[in-house]
Amino acid sequence: MAIKVTIPTALRRFANGQSTVEVAGATINEVLGNLTTEHAQLRPHLYSEDGKLRNFVRVYVNDEDIRARGDDAAVNEGDEISIVPSIAGGNLAKLAPIIKDRAKLTNEEIKRYSRHLILPEVGMEGQERIKAAKVLLIGSGGLGSPIALYLTAAGVGTIGMVEFDTVDFSNLQRQIIHFTGDVGKHKLKSAEEKLKAINPNLNFIPYPVKITSENALDIIKDYDLVLDGTDNFPTRYLVNDACVMLKKPNVYGSIFRWEGMASVFAPHLGGPCYRCWYPEPPPPGLVPSCAEGGVLGVICGIIGNIQANEAVKLIIGKGKPLMGRLLRFDAMDMSFREYKIPRDPNCPVCGKNPTVTKLIDYNQFCGIGRGEDAGTSGDSIVEQKDEGLGPDDISVETLKQMRDRKEDFVLVDVRNPDEFEICVIDGSVKLPLPELPQRFQELPKDKLVVLHCKSGGRSGRALKFLQSQGYSKVKNVAGGINAWAERIDTNVPQY
Repeated sequence: MAIKVTIPTALRRFANGQSTVEVAGATINEVLGNLTTEHAQLRPHLYSEDGKLRNFVRVYVNDEDIRARGDDAAVNEGDEISIVPSIAGGNLAKLAPIIKDRAKLTNEEIKRYSRHLILPEVGMEGQERIKAAKVLLIGSGGLGSPIALYLTAAGVGTIGMVEFDTVDFSNLQRQIIHFTGDVGKHKLKSAEEKLKAINPNLNFIPYPVKITSENALDIIKDYDLVLDGTDNFPTRYLVNDACVMLKKPNVYGSIFRWEGMASVFAPHLGGPCYRCWYPEPPPPGLVPSCAEGGVLGVICGIIGNIQANEAVKLIIGKGKPLMGRLLRFDAMDMSFREYKIPRDPNCPVCGKNPTVTKLIDYNQFCGIGRGEDAGTSGDSIVEQKDEGLGPDDISVETLKQMRDRKEDFVLVDVRNPDEFEICVIDGSVKLPLPELPQRFQELPKDKLVVLHCKSGGRSGRALKFLQSQGYSKVKNVAGGINAWAERIDTNVPQY
């Protein structure tokens, strides 16, 4: 019996680019076993070395998490198995509005929000709750931009925004709150200008800092709900834990390439939290960031607006929020799928006996170390510095000197094939990181191997892999080809 298995965008390159695969099997284990036999490169992404399904991967049969039925459970003809990795439930009772107060509307505001006021589900009461609401946005990037624009237009009275970055050319493809003339400007300043132009009455509160374990509780405590527009796991787990501890709804969204996901995490309202879904993060680098894997700009608008919609529903207490449910969007297929997210009674944060009762070191929790900074909404092209190079790193200046002296070494580019079309360093060997485990023996062990990628992250992971295979003569180019383009050869485009 053949079972249809849906492969997420992030893993399709390990399944010959296919979005769905027909696999034989009578049980969930058999299907997944045959899948990873047929597509061996999928196995390390789904299973740990001890053969257990990884905690940062969720597998659904139809819309049910297999944790509810066991991975030895039988599958039936017509069932569909979906793999949902971290990008990086059920029915709930009707909720009361999370905003208890109401702020009286002026005549001008009644005119401005007239299309809301004639909606029976909103009316004067709902719009006054929207005006009284205090909403915190983490980031003003791809997701934060449409969220901020639409919540401002909807009449949210107070919007706080946490953002430390400046506007970069690479942001403009999807971060629609920022314009070409804003490049180089602090994102908070850029965002405030656009939001105040939409609604001069908005109370905009900027936080020009990184959100950390030291400041998160103080920042979040005065807001009614939080919308997570981050692009990294340490911040995502930090925001989740802080919201659970402060009993604040956390409206979640994530995007990658042609896919996006959204949900609402609010254990105090009866739903799960992010850790119920993914108890632990994937190892650093296993799930590529948007800077490494790319993202269609339009996806940011679709998922960001879903988040904004969920926020409005929570504020006015109408409709069925995405609590206990994950909404997944695939732009290639133009399809939406919904999956249940059950609450975990053993969750370390929101379970019956929580073990995480204060904010922790989330970089350490996610295995992030030197050179792997956890941003907020960024992935900007930033100026690369030479300070803090590790023993396995070389600067682009050193690489140029080695080339000028015609030293005997192999320069290896581990970026993805599509990136080779953008720019290359002449003379480099092209060996994409996903292919390295199968092709590393093509590289000599008796000669220095110098690795580079876009900015140094993927090549750093390639270096660790080669060292594990017995390569002792290997170096990583800090800053990657972007640093080369900025400081050595300005004819090479940055991206």
